[in-house]
Order: sequence, then structure tokens, then C-alpha cells
Amino acid sequence: MASIARKNLLEDIPRFLVAQAGILFAVSLVTIQTGLQYGFARSSSQLIDQSRADIWVSSKNMQHLGLTLPIPYERVTKASKVKGVAKAEAVIIDGGLWHELATDKINSITLVGADPQGMLFDRSNIVEGRFNDFKQSFRFMIDKTNLNSIDLKRLGEVGEINNIPAKLVGFTQGTQSIVFGTLMFTSLETANTYRNYGTQTTASPNNVGSSAKKPVSKDQISFVLVKAKRGQSIAKLKRDLEQALPDTRAYTRQEMSKITQDFWQVRSGIGFILGLGAVVGVVVGAVVVSQILYASVTDHIKEFGTLKAMGASDWFIYNVIIEQAIWMAILGYLPGIALCVGVAAWTSTTQGIVILITPVSALVVFGITVLMCVGSAVFAIQKVTRVDPAIVFKG
Repeated sequence: MASIARKNLLEDIPRFLVAQAGILFAVSLVTIQTGLQYGFARSSSQLIDQSRADIWVSSKNMQHLGLTLPIPYERVTKASKVKGVAKAEAVIIDGGLWHELATDKINSITLVGADPQGMLFDRSNIVEGRFNDFKQSFRFMIDKTNLNSIDLKRLGEVGEINNIPAKLVGFTQGTQSIVFGTLMFTSLETANTYRNYGTQTTASPNNVGSSAKKPVSKDQISFVLVKAKRGQSIAKLKRDLEQALPDTRAYTRQEMSKITQDFWQVRSGIGFILGLGAVVGVVVGAVVVSQILYASVTDHIKEFGTLKAMGASDWFIYNVIIEQAIWMAILGYLPGIALCVGVAAWTSTTQGIVILITPVSALVVFGITVLMCVGSAVFAIQKVTRVDPAIVFKG
């Protein structure tokens, strides 16, 4: 049985290669689309997932990490006085305008400001630059993949954020989210100055070393990160924080991550678009495979008639066709998944875009590929079912 399937498969090499190209295309499209979807979801919440906060406090109108109403800085002071809170600190996440002085070009960016030694930033993400420079006023770091987006060439170069000087002092890696513009990481004081005082200042580009403004009670921030004391009930602490801080909501880190991922995957429609692309890949692959299998059965219809005349059961013949489909799936899947792994590594390194391919997702795609090819064999099986053994004796 196995030899018949392989013989039929390899008898016509050009046709075989066309079929494998179709399967490779389907595998690549499904893997990259689903990988983008998973990577997109993880990327949208990676700032939250990497934080060490137990609870995120936001405006009651918060939709996701990047869409919330500001809250006054005084909420940080009030939160720190709630029983069970070990530490509370502010985070600013807000859009800004980057101005590259040499080329006079502007670009939109997203400011992320927090205590450099607090709960948001992970020092291990810094791949170039000194951490102590990051703590100084009007210094910032970006993901290395975003260097071209702000038209800078190297560390130490200066531009402006919201009309205030800003100096590039370091690169991070694996920190850029797909859903935001270029993320610029700064200290809380620097982000506070850019956000709340940016349009009021006309400092000289050379005046990079002046001090940023520490937040005061009425300054606007985005979130309050809370670390609970050991043994403290997180559910009770959430209730106490919401009661103590008017017009706010408190979420665990996991809840905050899920809210953000759900928004981008479900409410934004991006998840639907990526899923639709994967379905198109399966349909195209199924059409190509079904055509190739049907043509192969047609070419060997007399051989199948001979087998039936010799007493071979229908299931024996079905197994020949199904095995042929499975071989097509395997031989199309292997180069397809290898290609996708290479593309994922390239996009992550050069563009900072995550195409998440896990062992589980690779296994799922293989299952889809096998089902696609076996399902495509239905038309070929139907043709064999109607074969009259007497066809052997016809001219």
C-alpha cells in the first residue's frame, strides 16, 4: 500500500512540486497569521506582564493600557496610605511629539515614564548604555529596532520631545509593542515634565542637563502601581483601594493584561483580520491539494480498477489516497514551518515585531495541514468509489 501511494506521489515531479508549493504557502500563511495574532496579543500587554506590581490602579474609564483618562498624582500618596500597601508609585504613558533637530523631522512617540528602580522597568532589557544615565533628567532609552524611526544614529544624540531637549542614552531589546508608536522610556520626573510642562518650556537643545520637575499633587499621571504587603489579600486590597481613591478601578496584573489583550484582539477587529488571513491560507492550500489528488486519481483510474477487480476493498484504495495526502502534508509542512521560523527571527531582530511560534502552535498548524490535505482527498475518493472494475477490460 505504501509503495503505491509514494509511487503515485512522485511519478509526476512538476505536479508534485506545484502541490507542495501550495501547501507551503498555506502553512506559511496560517503560521505567520496566527503567530502575529499571538505575538500581537502578548506585545500589547508586555509592559504589564513584565511589571512587578500586584495591582494596577487606573481611571474608571480605562479601556486598555494605552487608552485611559489621566488621574492626579495625589492618588499615589493616598494609595500608599491604604492598609496593606507596601509601596505605590506613579506611571505615565502618553503620546508625545519627537523633533529630530538635524533633519527637522517630527514623529509621534509614546512616553513611558516611571521610577527607573521601581516596579515597571526591567534592567535586564537594557542592552546598551548605562542604567545610571537613564535616571538623569531628560534622558531616554528606546528599543534598538526603533532607532531609524527617530532619525538618530547613535547614543548621545539629542532631539526634542514636546519642545524640550531629550538625549538618547541607551537601547533596550524586546520592549517595543506593536500597538504603540515608538516607545521612549524615561524617568517619572522627565516624563512628567514632557507631558505636563512640554508646551510651556522653550529650553535650548544644549540645556539637556537641567532638572526635570517632580510631580506635584495636581500633575496628571496614567496609573498607580501597587505592591501589596506579604500575606495581604489582593481581592480585599483592590476593594480598599477603589474605596479610598474616587473614580478609579483596581486590577490585578493578570486582569489588566487580559483587558488590554481582549481589547486589541476582539474589540479592535485586528484579531478577526489576522484570523481571516489564516482561513484564506487553508482554503488556498485545500484547493491546490484537492486538484492535485483528483488529477492523480484520474491518471491512475485503470490501476485502481485493476485493484478492485483483484478483490481489493474500497478501504484499501481509500487508504492509498489518504496516505498520499498525508505524505503531501508532511513534505509541505516541514519547509513551510522552517521558513516561518526564519521569518519570525528576522522580523523580531530587525523590526521588533513578534511572530510567536511555540511548539504547541507549530503542532496545531501541523494538525490543520494534515486535516486540510486529508479533507482535500474527499473528491478523489468519491471518484474511485464510482470506478467499475470492468474498466480494466476496456480499450
